[in-house]
Amino acid sequence: MLNTRSHTQNEVEFVLLDELVPANHLLRKIDKYIDFSFILDKVRPYYSQDNGRPSLDPLVLFKMMFIGYLYGIRSERQLEREIQVNLAYRWFLGLKITDPVPHHSTISWNRCNRFKDTTIFQDIFDEVVLLAMNHKMVGGRVLFTD
Repeated sequence: MLNTRSHTQNEVEFVLLDELVPANHLLRKIDKYIDFSFILDKVRPYYSQDNGRPSLDPLVLFKMMFIGYLYGIRSERQLEREIQVNLAYRWFLGLKITDPVPHHSTISWNRCNRFKDTTIFQDIFDEVVLLAMNHKMVGGRVLFTD
């Protein structure tokens, strides 16, 4: 007997994003061992405390770029699109399913303006690698970069 699925795309469902991300997902392992909160102290000098519009949370910004590097997503536009549809990425960033994804131009602006001529990206990368080594997530013997 032929059976087809009825259209259910417009139904309301209650789900927990945490339950939709597999327990063995790489980002869960990273989240378990790497505390990214150190980033806030490193970037604080580059933000005004009492002037301008509220910024994108720096943890979200740097975690977005981390996802891009980790998964080889070289385009900031593509990174925005991937985060829109990937539940594990949203979970890692702390975004709800209905939260808007930060615009790709926000990543570009921060990279090209706020952090221009700084070592902040290298400093954060070094700290993440050190934390990963301390938790035996990487060996530190061979490192490939481009």
